[in-house]
Amino acid sequence: MARVVRAALVQATWTGDTESMIAKHEEHAREAARQGAGIIGFQEVFNAPYFCQVQEAEHYRWAESVPDGPTVTRMKELARETGMVIVVPVFEIEQAGIYYNTAAVIDADGSYLGKYRKHHIPQLKGFWEKYYFKPGNAGWPVFDTAVGRVGVYICYDRHFPEGWRQLGLNGAEIVYNPSATSRGLSSYLWQLEQPAAAVANEYFIAAINRVGVEEYGDNDFYGTSYFVDPRGQFVGEPASDKAEELLVRDLDFGVFEEVRQQWQFYRDRRPDAYEGLIEP
Repeated sequence: MARVVRAALVQATWTGDTESMIAKHEEHAREAARQGAGIIGFQEVFNAPYFCQVQEAEHYRWAESVPDGPTVTRMKELARETGMVIVVPVFEIEQAGIYYNTAAVIDADGSYLGKYRKHHIPQLKGFWEKYYFKPGNAGWPVFDTAVGRVGVYICYDRHFPEGWRQLGLNGAEIVYNPSATSRGLSSYLWQLEQPAAAVANEYFIAAINRVGVEEYGDNDFYGTSYFVDPRGQFVGEPASDKAEELLVRDLDFGVFEEVRQQWQFYRDRRPDAYEGLIEP
């Protein structure tokens, strides 16, 4: 039997301050709810600029606690208001000097379900993330939500197949991948890696990218956010490569059984032969 989930994502331009950035996302979420969406996800550190284009201590000011900080608290209220599951990527402070690139997952009744912390941290020109973030230590959680089983993988993580697989083994039906990736760096991979991961792991992926040029560097974030199904096919057209956009798409979760019977990737795994993969 078909189980259709109406899902949404937002790719946004930076407004210049946190308050207006959050307010803008709240309006996108309300519009998604008016269109009948049951889940929405935002881009990497959605309430801030992508400050990792520089290495400056002043940017620790964007960090807040999860789940009790002001942004996640406000998103819990928004989830309760709209009746939607919300994936909320923020810069997390655990304690003084310990920071993570994190996404909170909030259920449709406003309850906080838990967090994912980005595992793979780049240190490249324009993406100086090791200056700010510790590698994630919270595993590969998959959250039972009002719309189904939801996982999260963040930006640079997407280049590493091991996490995609672990989320699948943990039962994910959809994985949100909030990102900040720029034109020219790896744009040709953007529409290659996530569809391949969706096929290999037989779930939906919501691939979200920022859009536009921001104040701390010349990275040109190229948007083109999209949903992809377990066969690697886009669900509707990807978003614009230049403009802010809300995408709302119907995802047929009823395809999982059909796809997994057709492509027996989980049955035919050989974990007994993979021990070399975890050697340093």
